[in-house]
Amino acid sequence: MSVDLLATTAFFWRIERRDGVTLGFTSHDRDLMLNGLTLRAAPGIRPAAIRLTTDVTGDDAQMDGALTHDAISASDLAAGRFDGAAVIVGTIDWQTGNAQELFSGTIGETEMEGEAFSARLRSLKAALDFDPVPRTSPGCRARFCGPGCNLSPVRFTREATVSAIDAAGNAVAFGGLATGPFVFGELRWLAGEAIGLRHTILAEEDGMLVLDSTIPDGVEVGTRVRLREGCDRTIATCAARFGNAVNFRGEPFLPGNDLVARYPARG
Repeated sequence: MSVDLLATTAFFWRIERRDGVTLGFTSHDRDLMLNGLTLRAAPGIRPAAIRLTTDVTGDDAQMDGALTHDAISASDLAAGRFDGAAVIVGTIDWQTGNAQELFSGTIGETEMEGEAFSARLRSLKAALDFDPVPRTSPGCRARFCGPGCNLSPVRFTREATVSAIDAAGNAVAFGGLATGPFVFGELRWLAGEAIGLRHTILAEEDGMLVLDSTIPDGVEVGTRVRLREGCDRTIATCAARFGNAVNFRGEPFLPGNDLVARYPARG
């Protein structure tokens, strides 16, 4: 690589968050454009390490930076807005606009220390670590309303408005809405400071839905949400509540490991 080429090359990051927001950054000292996306100048962000191999094991990468950039804040990191975001890291010639992709994957663990953050990146090769062979289980292995389950998500999704908030218990209520069916389901904020963020619904207590993580700052009574019903993955629920036993992806009547410890009793 010539010295001239090195002098006109900068790093870039393209980040697509799960809430639909796409951000672009570059290590150059001014904004650049790449495929219609503005790469905002962020000299404080840098790739701490990138390791590329020809093995099937996942490649390693990490990005570090300062929380001084208005597009990456401590509150957004703490709220999980960047968790699982798709990320592309590469180089771009700031004179010609030619770009080369070096790494693609998702953002994994993020850490904050003072006014700085660090994000571990998982490469697309990480999907090769998944074992595609299904294992027997008494509960359904399919994702509710996903492949295998085959139920329509539209039937079990509705919008509602928050009527009460219990910040200490990470719980919300929705007036006269019957909350029981939404246990093990999902809540997504449609307005306010938390718009786009999702929570898994863990339980129902006193008519309120308990969420799996802290309710984001700025959520108020009157905030609109989208609720998706949930399923406890048992054959009884699948058959009685959803009439979908034909698509049950489990073995509810298969003897368990305790069978080998049984012994005959007299009489």
